[in-house]
Amino acid sequence: MELGLRGKAALITGGSKGIGFETAVQLTQEGAQVAICGRNEEALKAAAARILERTGAEVFYLAADVTKEEDCRRFVEAAAERFGRLDIVVNNAGTSAAKPFEQVDAAAWQQDLDLKLFGAIHISKHAIAHLRRAGGGAIVNVTASMAKTPLASSLPTTVSRAAGMALTKAMSKDLGPDNIRVNTVCIGLIRSDQIEKGWQASAPEKSWEEYARDPKHGVPLGRIGDTEEAAKVITFLVSDAASYVSGTSVNIDGGKAGAL
Repeated sequence: MELGLRGKAALITGGSKGIGFETAVQLTQEGAQVAICGRNEEALKAAAARILERTGAEVFYLAADVTKEEDCRRFVEAAAERFGRLDIVVNNAGTSAAKPFEQVDAAAWQQDLDLKLFGAIHISKHAIAHLRRAGGGAIVNVTASMAKTPLASSLPTTVSRAAGMALTKAMSKDLGPDNIRVNTVCIGLIRSDQIEKGWQASAPEKSWEEYARDPKHGVPLGRIGDTEEAAKVITFLVSDAASYVSGTSVNIDGGKAGAL
C-alpha cells in the first residue's frame, strides 16, 4: 500500500523515546521529513543519531517544553522554516500520572493539563496556518484508552486524556473544511520506561517476554504491546491511505478497553 508520505513534513512532540521516537522512524522510512522535540537536548541528539543509523535519514530536533506556548510556537516555526511546509502534527508529549482523587493537588492538575491538553492545543494552533498553506494535512493526538472508562486512582491522566479526545472531535469539525483531518489514538499497555520500571520492581526474575505475557495484565491478545505497533497505526492515520478518516479514535491496547 502506498501511504503517500514521501516529501511530507511532520513534527512530533515527545519524540526522543517511546511512541514518539518510533513514529519518527516510521515516517522517515516512508520518506517524510520529520522534526522532533522534547525537553532534553541530549536525549533528542541521541534519538536523531539512532534514527539516522536505522533509516539513513536525518531528523530535525529542537529542545522545547510544550507546557510553554512560546516553546510550542518556536518549535512549529523552526520546523516549518526548515522544511518549507508542514503537513503532519503528532501531539505525543505526555507522561502517566495516576493517583486517587484526593491525592492530586492543584499543581499536579495544572501540570498534567498543561502537558497533555494545552501542549496539543498550542502546537496545533501554531501549526494550522502551515497545514492550510500545504492544502490540508493531518493531526493525531495521542491519548489513552483508559480515558473512555476511567478506573479509580487514575487521576489526573484520565481526565486530561478525556479532554484530549473531546479536543480531537471538536477540532475535526472545525478544520475539516480545510482538509485537515484530526484523529486520536488511545494507548493502552504499550512498552515504555514506566512499564519497564514496573517489570523490574515487581518481577525482575522474569524475562521481558514472560512479564509481557503475564495473564495478570488482562489483555485479550495476551501481551503488552510494542511501541512500533502504536507508531504504525499513527503513521497510517496521518497518511493518504486514511484520507477519509477524521474525528475518530483508535484503541491501541490489545482489546483491553471496555469501550470502542
